[in-house]
Amino acid sequence: MKKQNPMTQDWFATARTLSEALPYLQRYAGAIVVIKFGGHAMGDAEEMASFARDVVLMRQVGVNPVIVHGGGPMINDLLGRLNIRSDFVRGKRVTDAATMEVVEMVLSGAVNKRIVQAIQDEGGKAVGLSGKDGGMVTCEPDDPDLGLVGRPVAVNPELLHHLFTGGFIPVIAPLGMGRAGETFNINGDTAAGAIAAALKADRLLLLTDVSGVKDASGDVVTQLSPAHVRELTEAGVIAGGMIPKTETALAAIADGVRAVVILDGRAPNACLLELFTDHGAGSIIRDSAPQIARRG
Repeated sequence: MKKQNPMTQDWFATARTLSEALPYLQRYAGAIVVIKFGGHAMGDAEEMASFARDVVLMRQVGVNPVIVHGGGPMINDLLGRLNIRSDFVRGKRVTDAATMEVVEMVLSGAVNKRIVQAIQDEGGKAVGLSGKDGGMVTCEPDDPDLGLVGRPVAVNPELLHHLFTGGFIPVIAPLGMGRAGETFNINGDTAAGAIAAALKADRLLLLTDVSGVKDASGDVVTQLSPAHVRELTEAGVIAGGMIPKTETALAAIADGVRAVVILDGRAPNACLLELFTDHGAGSIIRDSAPQIARRG
């Protein structure tokens, strides 16, 4: 019996994958997907390129992706080089005027433009913004102890809809403006959740350095309802750094986002696996039943 060339087998596998993805390509055509991008992948050229390629592919098949990014390690690095002390209260950076100047420089400048460039290197059209542009994100002080750390109270998505129409991919730094014109630093997950809610996004993807929400046995829970999340939190199973992410997810769903997925951004093609395969990726949190049966 004649053996198939291994390369031919790869071609068949690729064709089968594309065929199986068709219902999801149809399902997400025209959908808005907000992606919180951060972690070590932002500093790794190969992982940045892979992420950018996935985002460009999403736009190519009709999805409207919106990238909201962080940049904590880069901010820490520049603050250190400038000998500016950075304190934290309850896990959040205290942001005074000097720190805010550095935060805005790093987020709206170096980090934002690096992501824009990566997307354009893969053939996409990206526009770098912050929440200050177009009056997009209005904030109030989050906590007097934190200084210029803001809590979004209003999001105007008009500019983003114009960018979608032009085929552009928005890349947003998590900064906002106060009612008196002051600049606020916003937690990246919080900013992504608020923007997703204003857009009534189909999906909010929170890329992290863990594989998802885990149960008491340490296994990833692939599907959760808001009630299930609250139960796991009250039981202490959801704890530490996962709490802010699940709180962001619950708030976004309550404000009209169809579903939120917490997934490992280090996994190759994580966003594509979540959107366009039966298996999905990470932990999906939603109120309603899926439009396409998946994940058993």
